[in-house]
Amino acid sequence: MNTQQKTLRDADIGETVTVARLTGENSIKRRIMDMGITKGILITIRKTAPLGDPIEVTVRGYELSIRKSEAENIILK
Repeated sequence: MNTQQKTLRDADIGETVTVARLTGENSIKRRIMDMGITKGILITIRKTAPLGDPIEVTVRGYELSIRKSEAENIILK
């Protein structure tokens, strides 16, 4: 992975980001897309769990919890 690419895992609480693309295996990409996360979508980072995983985000007007391992596959603009 290119070290210059920022992923959803790297985003800060309160930040609103835009999805540039998805990476990972087809099954992982499909799961992420099934959650409503696709290219060009805005995601707001709401909070993290007490131990840091999962991350709670707002996508398309609803709350979603996503594991950091999945968040690494969401590349941001």
